[in-house]
Amino acid sequence: MSIIWIIIFIILTFIELTTINLVSIWFIIGSVASFITSLFTDNITIQLAVFIIVSFISLICTRKIVKKIKTKKITPTNLDRVIGLTGIVTEEINNDYPGEVKVDGKHWTATANELITKDSKVEILSIEGVKLSVKKIKEGE
Repeated sequence: MSIIWIIIFIILTFIELTTINLVSIWFIIGSVASFITSLFTDNITIQLAVFIIVSFISLICTRKIVKKIKTKKITPTNLDRVIGLTGIVTEEINNDYPGEVKVDGKHWTATANELITKDSKVEILSIEGVKLSVKKIKEGE
């Protein structure tokens, strides 16, 4: 049965290495514990119990660590302050080609889901990399 646990270990390790998220690390630890157990006993029930128990315990013990690793902390920058501000289009923006917007005294590359002509007022919706996503402010708003 030892060879089976080695095969399970290899398969789970391959799965873990080919995925971005931690999905089988706990079962890898359980398979190692079961492999060690298989060196001392041939009882499949005991080996499976060790696999399940060790996998569960390793899941519980590493949950906080994994949560910290997987949680990306977004650090706000002073550039976030332009979101919601009004800017002036300095180069026409259309669906296929980004234009330019002046907001807060700075020129930004901007994209929109509509045609926005030069000298139109726009609202800054978000920042995507180094480009602003904007929408045209209708007259009277």
